[in-house]
Amino acid sequence: MASMMDTELVTIPCNGVKVEGMLELPSDPVGIVLFAHGSGSSRLSPRNNYVAAALRQSQIGTLLMDLLTLAEDEDEHLRFNIALLAERLGIAVDWLQKHGSTASLPVALFGASTGAAAALQVAAARPDDIAAVVSRGGRPDLAGEAVLPKVIAPTLLIVGGFDLQVIDLNQAAFAALRCEKHLEIVPEAGHLFEEPGKLAKVSALASAWFIRHMSSPEDDSAGPVKARGVSRAEKRLG
Repeated sequence: MASMMDTELVTIPCNGVKVEGMLELPSDPVGIVLFAHGSGSSRLSPRNNYVAAALRQSQIGTLLMDLLTLAEDEDEHLRFNIALLAERLGIAVDWLQKHGSTASLPVALFGASTGAAAALQVAAARPDDIAAVVSRGGRPDLAGEAVLPKVIAPTLLIVGGFDLQVIDLNQAAFAALRCEKHLEIVPEAGHLFEEPGKLAKVSALASAWFIRHMSSPEDDSAGPVKARGVSRAEKRLG
């Protein structure tokens, strides 16, 4: 029997403009994943929607949002303005933390292409608010050399085996990260993971990573993950 799903088209004010997002929550979600799409894409991205559907099957809620308005997306410079994308993503995190159906849920980030850089900037700036990060064919290098070592959220970088230039960029970013991290190169996959079965592999990897790092202490027997889950509150106490 299919689980119940709450679906809501939401509007998020972002410093004078409004962006739309699709919020979908399975029953009893373990957390919420906020998607940051790449340049030239949107919340309607078929690849991100494929991954999001798989996450919801694993009891993870999803919010796919536009980081730019339709007019802004016509400006190629804005598409690569990582600081602006990160600002919008951070506003969406604030919105999730105040929204009635998601306020109590841990928040994680899934970024593709330039969206991965924005996700890592948010994770670095808000160490107590982001449970985990996953990058699909991303450009984590664009987050900045000074930013990557500040990320403490467990970070999974997924790259296609045929995407040679992006592999190099991810390997350099991976070396700069100081958090719990993993670089997964999916064999015989291109930048968009369009080959048969490859996007399903990405979805499985992302689901497992998020489930592991969103688990509550009482549900997770893994010592380091459990300790990290409680350390955020302890940090605030000094």
